[in-house]
Amino acid sequence: MSDDLRARVQSVLPGIRSDLEDLVRIESVSADPERAGEVQRSAEAVKALFDAEGFTSEIVSADGGAPAVIAHKAGPAGAPTVLLYAHHDVQPENDHADWDSPPFEPTERGDRLYARGAADDKAGIAAHLGAVRVFGDDLPVNVVMFIEGEEEVGSETLPALLAEHHESLRADVIVIADSGNWDIGVPALTTSLRGLVRMDIEVRTLTHAVHSGMWGGLVPDSLMALSRVIASLHDDEGNVAIKGLHAGPAADVEYPEDRLRAESGAAPGIDWIGSGSAVERLWTKPALSITGLDAPKVAGASNTLVPAARARISMRIAPGDTAENAVARLVEHLEAHTPWGATLTHTVVDTGEATQIDATGPAYDAARSAFTEAWDGTEPIDMGVGGSIPFIAEFLDAFPQASVLVTGVEDPDTRAHGANEGLHLAEFERVVLAETLLLAKLGAE
Repeated sequence: MSDDLRARVQSVLPGIRSDLEDLVRIESVSADPERAGEVQRSAEAVKALFDAEGFTSEIVSADGGAPAVIAHKAGPAGAPTVLLYAHHDVQPENDHADWDSPPFEPTERGDRLYARGAADDKAGIAAHLGAVRVFGDDLPVNVVMFIEGEEEVGSETLPALLAEHHESLRADVIVIADSGNWDIGVPALTTSLRGLVRMDIEVRTLTHAVHSGMWGGLVPDSLMALSRVIASLHDDEGNVAIKGLHAGPAADVEYPEDRLRAESGAAPGIDWIGSGSAVERLWTKPALSITGLDAPKVAGASNTLVPAARARISMRIAPGDTAENAVARLVEHLEAHTPWGATLTHTVVDTGEATQIDATGPAYDAARSAFTEAWDGTEPIDMGVGGSIPFIAEFLDAFPQASVLVTGVEDPDTRAHGANEGLHLAEFERVVLAETLLLAKLGAE
């Protein structure tokens, strides 16, 4: 079966690539209100692609959110139902000068296809399209296609969409194509993702600015106090020092030092922070960064004590923890470590739940078998992701009986969200083959 499907995948790939390139040319940047029309055009293009494959489809939205596409195509009577998820919106391309080719004109260089969305996540759509195109009108399973339009801006209306279309989206297996593989030639199934808490804090020590010479040495300035608060958030090794946060073990996966340094962009000579294995620190332990500061610039700074200073905290929470617990523990820590009677206020910007997937059962057995065949005998690893995809928890909550498989087309050098985002074309072929094999195996159970 796999040899026949492999040949059929290769026969549809040129058309799939052409369809992907057409999608990439649509500037569906959901974060840009001026390109809302492009997001709508992208949804219409996706709908047309699945209509051409014999799906019954519709463009939907909820609570004023971006357009999503839901499409259905029946397989044999009594076959399981598989929901295939991807998203058609993309990140802003930012400065075009940082790109080696126009960001919305797909360009092949070497073994990659470069463009915004070429990987994240229009290649996910293309992978789903390729798998169903291989089978034509002889799908081995019932297929529900769900292509979201606002993942890159936080999927705010996804819960409403899932509630409104719950019966239409109900499935036995859900395949979420928005993650990646461990390396070129090494597939992976994502089984855990950290959650997110973003919080803005303000430390105030004065009602107004005063002369630093007249009052320095007696009155604390807000930058001093904020620096103390920030310094308290990590211990001397660089571990997050907030009590009551969850941490757990990670898979026994080696992350070579040279690869870590190449992929992280670490400056020469920098030491790693924290304790435990590299993948524990990246996947299953909390992390905390300061991603923004509001304070006077050095240029033009006057000799005054600054009355108030602000910082944005971005904290990743480990699988097994909750955003509610993390917010409470963070606030407790901040209040306990605010020095000299300064006033600290906080505002939660947003949160996202961590995810831990039970990667056992027939659907995962079928996926591992399919991936191993597609990658010519290389078995997939169970991979964690340090970043957050909160909508996965929404699917787990909405469909607790379904097996949720998190897959994807990305690799360590995809550069999703950055300049020169690129899709590794040979890996993409394996992704399409793996999903094709997966549908076949699920239909044969």
